[in-house]
This record gives sequence, C-alpha cells and structure tokens, in this order.
Amino acid sequence: MIAHGVVHHQRLRPALHRFTHRVFFLMLPMRTLAAEPELLCIPRNRRGLVSFHDRDHGDGGPDCQAWLLSLLHDHGITDADGEIWLQTFPRVLGYVFNPVSFWYCHRADGTLCAILAEVNNTFGERHCYLLTPASQDGARGTLAWGQELRASKVFHVSPFCAVAGTYRFRFLRRGRVAPQGHGELELERMVARIDHDDAQGPLVLTSISGVLRPLTAASARAALIAHPFMTVGVMAGIHWHAFKLWRKRVPFFSKPARPRSEVTR
Repeated sequence: MIAHGVVHHQRLRPALHRFTHRVFFLMLPMRTLAAEPELLCIPRNRRGLVSFHDRDHGDGGPDCQAWLLSLLHDHGITDADGEIWLQTFPRVLGYVFNPVSFWYCHRADGTLCAILAEVNNTFGERHCYLLTPASQDGARGTLAWGQELRASKVFHVSPFCAVAGTYRFRFLRRGRVAPQGHGELELERMVARIDHDDAQGPLVLTSISGVLRPLTAASARAALIAHPFMTVGVMAGIHWHAFKLWRKRVPFFSKPARPRSEVTR
C-alpha cells in the first residue's frame, strides 16, 4: 500500500512553532512479501527511483523482518505469527531518512499484539520503543486501534528537547465505505500520533497521516512526480526548523550518551 498524506508538528512552549509537510509513505505487508516477493512492484535492495531497502531498518542487515522477529522473541513476544505491516518512507532517488517507522505486529487471528516504533536521529543512531498491552497494565492482551500507549523518552532526537518526559502514542486505522452500488475500493486512513509531554505537560504534538491505496508501478510513479525530493526534504526540513527554533531562542540541550539498551518498553 502507498499513502499520500501530511506530517503535522506543533511545539507549544516556550515559543509556539508549527509546520505541515506533504509526504507519501509505504505500508508493506512484510510476511506476505517474504513468501511472495514478486508482489512488491518497486525495487527491493536495489537501485530505483522509488525503492525499499532492508538495511534502512533494524540492525542494517539484509532481512529486516528477521531482525524484528528476533527482537520480539528476545522480549517474550512469541505470538506475532500473523501479518507484519511496516509503515515507512521509501528511498526516493536513492536517499532516505526515516525519523520514525512503525511495525504493526499481528497474531494469526488478525489481532494486534505489538507495535514497534523505530526512531532515528540525525547522528546516525537508532532506538526502538516496543509498545504492548503488557507495557501498559501488566496483563497480556490485544492492542486496540485508538488506544493511548506510553513510553518514557530515553533517546535524543532534537537538541531543543531534553531527554526526559513521556511519549504518548495513538494509532488509528479507519475505513471509508464506498457508496452503495459503486465498485470502488474501500479507502483506509492511517494516523500515527506521537505527543511528547514533559514535567509541565504537553510540549510537542506530532502526527503523520495518509489515505492508503494499492501500491502499483503507476501509483509509485505518481508519488515520485508529486514529491520528487521528499526524502531529501525531510532532512533539509529538520535543519531548517532547528534554525527557526534557535532564532526563537528555544533552549538548546547537548546530546547525551545513547541508551545502553536498543529497546525501551
């Protein structure tokens, strides 16, 4: 699947700063593609105008799904035997920077048992937040779309935010049924929200959303035409907005040591 959508970002304190950027992203059924790789109509692990590379995720190895399953197993999650959907930016013209990708891990019965938020910073570091029902209430169960999930912030992302406080995650996947009598496909809208709270309350509100459509050679080509420099623009935008925050005299925090553990629950 491919989605055209927007990234929203709003900082509330000590100076108001907000922006919206149009983007497109992929939703890839990784288990299905492992069994039937020919279903992916864009290049995988090879050059292309729009492409997907396993080494852009996880430990940088040739099979990012194997890395994910190993990570889940190490954290006692052994029932993610259904589809695994990866929400991510592709490489565009050979380049990508993914501030965050999401792995939606399902059981064979279709229920959602875990979500992994894979976060990258501009220093080449990566950290994962593993969200499960057990991390919320101590009981094994099923994640619900729209449920609020929390994790302590332990990883340096922006020099204008201290490594402190809490992330609040919400994921929504909503369908729009076509009018009766029409043969159109049902459209689904994905929304991923990450809000950062510090000791004073909400500090930064962020979301990425888009409407899902089938990923085809034509839809990938249309996305490239609409956003030919999207992934370069992600990195350029990070530095441009950092400059704006500096101009607004938002306090600067030096980069701390990276977390000892690869994963936070």
